[in-house]
Amino acid sequence: VCDRRIYLHFKLAAVADRRYNFFMLELKHALEKILSVIPPARGELAALVQAHARITAEKIISPVDLPPFDNSAMDGYAVRSADLKAASADKPARLKLIGKIAAGSTFGGEVQAETCVRIFTGSPLPRGADAVAMQEDTQAGSSDNILFLDSVKPLENIRLRGEDVKRGDVLVNAGCRLSAGQINLLGAAGVGELKVGVQPVVGLLATGSELLEPPQTLAPGKIFESNRAMLAALAARAGAKTKVFPLVPDSPEATRAALEKAFSECDIVITSGGVSVGEMDFVKAAFESLGGKMEFWKVAIRPGKPFVFGRWREKFLFGLPGNPVSAFVTFVLLAHPAILRWQGASRHGGVALVSHSGILAEDFVNRDQSRPHFVRVIVDEQGKIRSAGVQASHALSSLAAANGLLEVAPGAVLAAGKIVSVARIDF
Repeated sequence: VCDRRIYLHFKLAAVADRRYNFFMLELKHALEKILSVIPPARGELAALVQAHARITAEKIISPVDLPPFDNSAMDGYAVRSADLKAASADKPARLKLIGKIAAGSTFGGEVQAETCVRIFTGSPLPRGADAVAMQEDTQAGSSDNILFLDSVKPLENIRLRGEDVKRGDVLVNAGCRLSAGQINLLGAAGVGELKVGVQPVVGLLATGSELLEPPQTLAPGKIFESNRAMLAALAARAGAKTKVFPLVPDSPEATRAALEKAFSECDIVITSGGVSVGEMDFVKAAFESLGGKMEFWKVAIRPGKPFVFGRWREKFLFGLPGNPVSAFVTFVLLAHPAILRWQGASRHGGVALVSHSGILAEDFVNRDQSRPHFVRVIVDEQGKIRSAGVQASHALSSLAAANGLLEVAPGAVLAAGKIVSVARIDF
């Protein structure tokens, strides 16, 4: 009886798909709809050494000045610049050496007229000194005298306290994805741990009775499944924790069971395949049979029109097309921003792909009047943009070669030589 009910549910859902045919959303509206329902990020403490690429859950204020004290930018000698005003190679100035400051130590005395102190890069500047003469511009005199062959200006070769960062300055804002440089800055300011957004657990499913796990022997009509590995890499780069689930054969019962298990263990479930209008496309109906709500189906992009976004309680379904390029494009344009937003990335700018301008080395034409075409391109070192190869949604070689996506508007003709913006995908 239960199997019969599931079968009838799927048949009715398939009829509804053919009859009502969900409205095809423009990309920006689809993305806005997704981001508007992602819940506020939850925070957790992370050690600084493990925080790279995590998203900050709070504004971090510097507790110290950087540098924390006036210090030397060179190995050399701390001096009073007035004592070297007339120094030259022909007529060197002679100063008495009264001490030495190694990095990490201090000097209790004071540099007075016609005296100097040996100093090293990063060592604190002693009282009385207002410049550092480079070691290369000096010669040893007698045992306690140094000859200076060039003059120095006040504050020359000195790093002043707080010239980089002042106590109370904002080091990073909330919603910032931490770079290695920002990790360095936080560490220099004494930040050992910080609050970051919790990473979502993303489950990855692939549907299709034609699919095999590599490296099995291919049988007639079978293909190796590769989308989950690609999507796992993309999701991990966006900061998610990933779970790869077994392949799902084309049946209503198997699809429903696979979704139920994935949702029980994950915050976000990403499927590839089974979201179009074929008789063997069961993902939408299986999701609804679990109590899930489809927010929309179909996005006006090429490749990747048959895309499903749905909600199950406080969890989300991203149903990607089975063709690998379509799966890639829909992930980076729609799922990638959502995963970042889940962790607290700022909604405007913080979730977008990195883009830059370049010059078209050839013409690009989109004959489709209804959808923009996201073309796989290669951007060379000179900023010239060329097609990465065949643009069919199954063509993997051009996806592997590409390092950018070029959006060509519906019906547009982009002539060679035009300056355009390209989104980077060389993750």
